[in-house]
Amino acid sequence: MAETPKPSTLRPSTVAVHAGRPPHEPDQPLNVPITLTSTYVAGGDKEYGRYTNDAWVAFEDTLGALEGGKALAFSSGQAATATLLDLVDQDSVVVAGQAYLGTIGQLADRESRGRVKTRLVDVSDTAAVLEAIDEDTALLWLESPTNPGMQVADLPTLIAAAHEVGARVVVDNTFATPILQRPLELGADVVLHSVTKYLAGHSDVVMGALVVSDPALWDVLKGRRDLYGAIPGPFEAWLALRGLRTLPLRIERASASAAELARRLEAHPAVSEVRYPGMGAMLAVVLPTAEQAELLTHSTLLWVHATSLGGVESTFERRRRWSGESPDVPEGLVRVSVGIEDVDDLWSDLLQALDKL
Repeated sequence: MAETPKPSTLRPSTVAVHAGRPPHEPDQPLNVPITLTSTYVAGGDKEYGRYTNDAWVAFEDTLGALEGGKALAFSSGQAATATLLDLVDQDSVVVAGQAYLGTIGQLADRESRGRVKTRLVDVSDTAAVLEAIDEDTALLWLESPTNPGMQVADLPTLIAAAHEVGARVVVDNTFATPILQRPLELGADVVLHSVTKYLAGHSDVVMGALVVSDPALWDVLKGRRDLYGAIPGPFEAWLALRGLRTLPLRIERASASAAELARRLEAHPAVSEVRYPGMGAMLAVVLPTAEQAELLTHSTLLWVHATSLGGVESTFERRRRWSGESPDVPEGLVRVSVGIEDVDDLWSDLLQALDKL
C-alpha cells in the first residue's frame, strides 16, 4: 500500500480532509470513533479521561497540521485564554483595545486582582504598538482582524518587536483561520482559536484550541489543561473535527460573498462606513445611530440576530449592545458574519432592511 503523504507536503484543503484519520487498513473506520469513557485500563499511556481522548487527538492533529504546529483542544475559547494568561504573573500584557470582549474581560479581572498590568493599543497603529512594547512586556496579544472593529495588524513587525524584549506573542486567529493566515509562520508563539466559530462552523459546538510550535510550551499548556480540567467532551471534539473537514470550502464561499456584500454595502446611502479587511467572511457596517443599527438587525428574514459568528448561516449584531464592549467601537457598528447562503438572497434581505432606514 502506498504511503500516505505527510501533511507538510499537502495543500490545506487536502490536509483538512485527510489529517487525523485512522490508518488505511482493512476494516478500519474512515472516521475516528467517539469514545465515551472517563477511565482507561491502567498500564498504558491514556490512564484517565481528563488527560486524553481519541477524538481530541484527531482534532488536534488536524488543526496542528493546518496551522503548522502542535494543537491542544479546550472546553472553550475562554478556557484556552485563561490557560494562557495563567502563565503571566504581575507582568505587562499589551493587547488590542478592540479585542474580543471575553479576552478584555479576563485581563480586566486579573488586573483588578494585581495579577497583570494591561496596556490597550490600536493594533492598526504600528508605531503606537511598538511604543507600548517595553522590557516589562511579558505578552503581546494580537487579533488581526480585530473583533469587532476589523482592524489589521502588521504581524511580522509587531511579533519581531515583542521577541526583542523577550515577550511571547499570541495571535487570535479565529476570524482569519489557518486557511487565510498562519501566524506561527510569521513568528508567533501561540495561535488561539474559538473553535466554536469557523473551525467547527455549524453553530453547534462550544470549544477552544491553542496551537504552538515549541514542544516545551505545549507540555506546559498540556499540564495546565490536565490540572484544571478545561477539556472538551468527546462528542464536541468529534463534531469540531467534522466541521474542520469542510473549512476550506466554507471559507472560500463565505469570503467571496463577504467581498461582494462589502462592495454593495459601500454604495448604499444608509451606510456610513464599511470595514472589510480584504479577506475572510467577517466585516463591519457602521450606521449613523444605534437605533438604526438595532432596526437593521431586527428587520431581516435570512440574517440572524445573534452574538456568535462563523457558522454556515449569516449572523449579525450591534456590538455596543454589550455594556462591556470598548467605547472605541461606534454605537452604530454592526458586526457581520457572512455564511454560505446565496449571495443575492443575502443581499436582497439586507437591502429591504436597509431601505427601511
